[in-house]
Amino acid sequence: MESLYPRRIVCLTEETTEVLYLLGAGDLVVGVSAYTARPVEARAKPRVSAYLQANTEKILSLQPDMVLAFSDLQADIARDLIRRGLTVVTFNQRSIEEIYRMVLALGGLVGRESEARMLVEELRRGVEAVREKGESLLRRPRIFFEEWPDPLISGIRWVSELIEIAGGADIFTELRDQGEAKGRIVDPAEVIRREPEVILASWCGKKVEHGRIRGRPDWDRIPAVRRGKIFEIPSTIILQPGPAALTEGLLRLHEIIAEASVG
Repeated sequence: MESLYPRRIVCLTEETTEVLYLLGAGDLVVGVSAYTARPVEARAKPRVSAYLQANTEKILSLQPDMVLAFSDLQADIARDLIRRGLTVVTFNQRSIEEIYRMVLALGGLVGRESEARMLVEELRRGVEAVREKGESLLRRPRIFFEEWPDPLISGIRWVSELIEIAGGADIFTELRDQGEAKGRIVDPAEVIRREPEVILASWCGKKVEHGRIRGRPDWDRIPAVRRGKIFEIPSTIILQPGPAALTEGLLRLHEIIAEASVG
């Protein structure tokens, strides 16, 4: 009897690949993003896309019965694949709760509903455990999360939420609901005015240049710069809206923030 569920899946971003493996469905993945880092065994799969581009012919050659994409930034890729006759499911999770819902929806798509529920419960327990630690800190240090250096972009919603859970205070919390990066462009002078005690930087696949951050005009007035509290967070564990951000990324945030809270 023919399966009612997809048997060959191409994932155009990292988080859906990681979720499928965590659900015990890694064997369904036949193509991945070039940026895939988790799990290690997924790196051996054919790489078919970057974030904004994809090799349509290579994807077609893998004969997927489902392609998983993320956000409006991959809308053009999704359109081209749909026109070539493929089924494309595009997720658009921007918050922690939406990440949980993505996991549940993906589990339903591949017939792993119970596994997805258990994974969400496990992720939620881990997040809440860190929340308790964050709430126990003596104070909440002011945090600037730098998602991109030029123009200067602050953190997207799930990152801002994770900072607060970890025990910090995001200095641009009012911008976190801006899904598009252009809505989170900030004036470097405003960063100075808000006096972050810690700068967390993750430049979306590009190595952070600490000297570039320290060398901005008048940024030597910022407490984080004066005290050397500038930290790089790998984009693979914080800028992918999936399990990595809720586990390894969150734990790293808490480690940095907890140290800063007593400094």
